[in-house]
Amino acid sequence: MNSSLVTIIIPCFNHGKYLPDAIDSCLNQTYSEIEIIIVDDGSTDNTCEVTKSYPSVTYLYQKNQGLSSARNTGIKHSNGAFLVFLDADDLLLHDAIAYNIEYLKKQTKLAFVSGAHQVSTIDNIKIKTINESVVFDHFQTLLRKNYIGMHATVMFRREAFDEVLYDTTLKACEDYDIYLKIAKKHPIAHHNKVLSVYRRHQENMSNNIPFMLSTVLKVLNRQKHNLSKKDDLLALQEGKQNFTKYYHKLLFDQYKNCTNPFKYILFLFDTNFIKIIYKRFKVKLMGRFKNYKFLKNIIPLKGKRILFNLGFHKGFLPPIKKVKSGDFERLSPFSKNFGYDRGGPIDRYYIEKFLEEASDMIYGRILEIGDNDYTLRFGKEKVKTSEILHINESNPKATIIGDLSDAPQIEDNSFDCILLTQTLHLVYDYQAVIKTCHRILKPGGALLLTVPGITPIDYGEWGYTWYWSFTGQAMKKMMAEYFSKSHSKINTYGNVYAATAFLYGMGLPEIKKEMLDFHDPRMQVIVTVKAIKEK
Repeated sequence: MNSSLVTIIIPCFNHGKYLPDAIDSCLNQTYSEIEIIIVDDGSTDNTCEVTKSYPSVTYLYQKNQGLSSARNTGIKHSNGAFLVFLDADDLLLHDAIAYNIEYLKKQTKLAFVSGAHQVSTIDNIKIKTINESVVFDHFQTLLRKNYIGMHATVMFRREAFDEVLYDTTLKACEDYDIYLKIAKKHPIAHHNKVLSVYRRHQENMSNNIPFMLSTVLKVLNRQKHNLSKKDDLLALQEGKQNFTKYYHKLLFDQYKNCTNPFKYILFLFDTNFIKIIYKRFKVKLMGRFKNYKFLKNIIPLKGKRILFNLGFHKGFLPPIKKVKSGDFERLSPFSKNFGYDRGGPIDRYYIEKFLEEASDMIYGRILEIGDNDYTLRFGKEKVKTSEILHINESNPKATIIGDLSDAPQIEDNSFDCILLTQTLHLVYDYQAVIKTCHRILKPGGALLLTVPGITPIDYGEWGYTWYWSFTGQAMKKMMAEYFSKSHSKINTYGNVYAATAFLYGMGLPEIKKEMLDFHDPRMQVIVTVKAIKEK
């Protein structure tokens, strides 16, 4: 296997008329070490002739077995250490390969990296750019939605396919299935560089909306038995709801915008359309009127608020970014999951701001708890060794098993940096944790620590070991026992608005940045510690 070679695999079934543009986009790459494999999946058009007009392109033929099988055939015959999959009707931008391979060479633990893409007509008239921003919790985010969108933006390490191949029983969403399987076990990354062009035309498989919906739900349901974390299960449920709403709206709009009278009559007898109408407007009179759940589809937002304030419709939750002051007159929060289901927790904004400002200290051999997302994100190329500590063997990513309050198996002076974010409050003997951190840090090494101040307590399993909240003053006294005052810096983040929003479970997208950045030391949502071990 060539460690610098990138193999571009292009499956093709009767798309010979589009194929030259796809091949040319590969040959025009700024990165030269590539091989191109065309897998002809039983085409009856001119796919073979088109391919053979390009002498440098490898041509493979198989009887028609479907897209997944064609990709697996390409993988089997590939020679590159990196793989990219391009559909025959789509394009790579000229620097796509160079950008992604540089990314993977810098972050050697990533199984794959993905980017942004453009949508255009088949005549290359640009329609829009799809550019999702995902910087952490990639697996959970994938459960909620397929943020990658187009597989040509993805570059895989070849060894990722030593564990799993494309599922030949899937006739759609096979790319989404492979993302989830790999991301469940390995770190992945996403960036905002536009790499490829998805070209729309009437032959696109994604035009078959009922088929796409049933398949994507099948893919998500397969993940359920692999999930043990509450956050993962919540993300899965949210994903099923998101995809259902998305495809139902597409299909409903398709029928609604139909202008052909004959087709419109056929639509009215379409079982998929009837199912959507039923799901949208069905009314089980006894239960619905008793609990006012029927209001969800009938009464506008303003009316729901009025009924809520009158004591009816107690389950009303304001939509994301639609919260008003009257919505706070309730005894339960909008979210019982720290706002993950409304766009992400508010406290994460402060934690990540702190780590970004201290990123120059994240280098060398680094220890992080549970996973190494922050290590890779903020340490980047400065990371030489990333260690993950977990309390038991249930975490397959863990490289060290143990409890920081008592960890004699970890040698003294071992780490250049320790990332201890939102962990200390879950340990009863928190002072023993600080003592261990000081012991295992190298002289000159940094402890970057965050703890909750004003906070809700987890409704799930963490609630059973949620012992503490802290203040800045408490952290100053605690750190002074092990780190000199001149080598410790304690900061607090938050204000009354941020604290209130966090307690109610509002999500990060619902809060204006300027409202988060105002600092009131009497309203401490997050306390941060930067402590350096003396040399």
